[in-house]
Amino acid sequence: MERKEFLKRGFGSLLGIAAIAPLTGSCSSSTVDPVSTTTGGTSTSTGSSNGSSASNCSVTPSETEGPFPTKVPANFVMKDIRSDRTGVALTINITIKNSNSSCAALAGALVDIWHCDKDGYYSEYGGSGMQSVNYTSVDFLRGRQTTDTNGLVAFTSIFPGWYAGRAPHIHVHIYNAAGKSLLVTQIAFPYDITNSVYTTGQSYGYTKGSQDTTNEKDNVFSDGFTTELATVSGSLSAGYTLAHTIVVSA
Repeated sequence: MERKEFLKRGFGSLLGIAAIAPLTGSCSSSTVDPVSTTTGGTSTSTGSSNGSSASNCSVTPSETEGPFPTKVPANFVMKDIRSDRTGVALTINITIKNSNSSCAALAGALVDIWHCDKDGYYSEYGGSGMQSVNYTSVDFLRGRQTTDTNGLVAFTSIFPGWYAGRAPHIHVHIYNAAGKSLLVTQIAFPYDITNSVYTTGQSYGYTKGSQDTTNEKDNVFSDGFTTELATVSGSLSAGYTLAHTIVVSA
């Protein structure tokens, strides 16, 4: 079965991974048009402002963690998650805030992330219809960090590629300090930035061209991605920085 068909049918029923029910407000039909600027070759696309104040503090929507979740997240306590993967440099800065404390920063939270490589492949999986290339014996682009007093974690990675049926994205699973799961969600990318990387980044190995699915048509983000859209800035040569705030109920 091709991955695109799998995604259309839903993750959980085939892999036994129960899709996590969206939190209140996650099924909004709203979208967001990012504000884009270009200065001296550096592009910036501004995403969600959710979590910026007590009055702008909606719990980030829950999303499925499948079909390629990290199998043993505690094994990947690291900031640099690139391993042997090449591509355009990407710094990932994620801030966790607590809706139950007027959107104060949540210190001591465990934050797991994972995403595909520039060619659209995930580590820990493969050799099947879902992903023909077998990467079951390697663990690239997976990591865990603990939030500091500002609720921040940072990872060094590469700009993810895309695969059929999905818009570019990063998976995030957040736990409290005791290990209780608080939220599984995904981070969306602004289209103008991804399109620029995919259509001009051939020298960095991005050879597939433009993504085949936008956020608006993605089966995860199509019900609304207003609070899931990251702010991304940078350039191919200097690398990009992603900044995003996720609001949990802790």
